[in-house]
Amino acid sequence: MTPFASAEPLLADAEWAPGFDELGLRAFTTARAAGSFGVTDPDARVADIIGRWDALQQWTAGQGAPRLVAARQVHGTRVEWHTGGAPGWLRGADADGHATVDRGIALAVTIADCVPVFVAHPSGAVALLHAGWRGTAAGILSACVDSLAARGFDPAHLRVHLGPCISGAAYEVGPEVQRAVTGREVAGPSRLDLRATLAEQARAGGVERVTISPACTVGDRPRWFSHRGGDAGRQLAVLVVPSP
Repeated sequence: MTPFASAEPLLADAEWAPGFDELGLRAFTTARAAGSFGVTDPDARVADIIGRWDALQQWTAGQGAPRLVAARQVHGTRVEWHTGGAPGWLRGADADGHATVDRGIALAVTIADCVPVFVAHPSGAVALLHAGWRGTAAGILSACVDSLAARGFDPAHLRVHLGPCISGAAYEVGPEVQRAVTGREVAGPSRLDLRATLAEQARAGGVERVTISPACTVGDRPRWFSHRGGDAGRQLAVLVVPSP
């Protein structure tokens, strides 16, 4: 049972980020049961996808966050900083993360095997990242932690949660990807655990509290959409920062 079961079906079978509720936040990843949020999903009706986004924005507004922000994700490192603005769903371009120090905003990234990274500081700063192997290799999480530190938010007090994604046991990559992400030199295909790498990066940046979801999008296809598993659908990671 989710903490907000009345929000079904959008929150049906969602996974909630542990500890974020203690900070007054709503942080979760939707599941297959909620339907696809991929705006370019060829297997779904556009009206259905937009309807889910509209329903989500209405729900986040009811939670005290009428502004819902997302972006076209490009497997990069750009994190867009947001301030309060007009209510509604804002979809920007070319960003793989969102951050804010304002209240009344909900952040969202689409996920299908990449890692949803939830970041929060007790003083009010939050971020939500989409980290595939390219973003992980390029240091999207490290850059986000550094950016927060530059704004006065001590990394030692951050909470980082690494959500549902393809697990290390299921993710086989070529030598060039392994080298780019971990620096390891291997002769052939090998397994890569993105969440373990991201956790190492977070701790290297001074983050002390890191939690890791056990969910594997490939290993539990009935629950999750998986790009490698052949799904065009996308689940959604959401971080809601309600107004006081």
